[in-house]
Amino acid sequence: MIRGFWGLKIGMTQIYTDDSMIPVTAVQAGNWIVTDIKTKERDGYDAVQVGLIRPRYRDQAFSMDWLKKLSTYCAWVREVKLTEPNDALIVGASFDSHQVVAEGDIVDVTGTSKGMGFAGVIKRHHFNGPPASHGSTMGRRPGSISHFRAHGRVIKGKRMPGRAGGEQCTVRNLAVVKTGLENGSVVLIKGSIPGKTGSLVFVRKA
Repeated sequence: MIRGFWGLKIGMTQIYTDDSMIPVTAVQAGNWIVTDIKTKERDGYDAVQVGLIRPRYRDQAFSMDWLKKLSTYCAWVREVKLTEPNDALIVGASFDSHQVVAEGDIVDVTGTSKGMGFAGVIKRHHFNGPPASHGSTMGRRPGSISHFRAHGRVIKGKRMPGRAGGEQCTVRNLAVVKTGLENGSVVLIKGSIPGKTGSLVFVRKA
């Protein structure tokens, strides 16, 4: 069984069903091909290696010579784990989302969150901040950093200003609202998912 698929985040929109508005995120899951098949006998695990064909080569027919220069013909090369060997997968065949998910399925989406650069504790850790009145002069500072400060130390893991975002994170239990758009290459997932527009995400059945 195939556990998930890779795709590119297109952006967010909204659709209407039964007089209710549903916010969805569109994921481009087309233009992926199978580039290799991993087996327990040869590699120690079962998986399928897939590659995203670059736009300039999408109108060309697949050739086995592409496998010798994957970085030339594929923008991304990733793997998808298999729970058991799948004889239906063939090197050079297309790998689409309809092989993994259908409308109504619940999925987990993993991606890299948007980088926000150096940020303070209010933006980075969602601190409430000090009072806005009664003569408070604290501003947006983090406040006390524990009793270790008297010894010239800071407790490990202390939430302080620093680089925010740009980390791998997963949003769980999202519903697949619609599949099969644009010849089966676009999947609509309810809610928001990590990453900026155009970033790579992995969709896995929950």
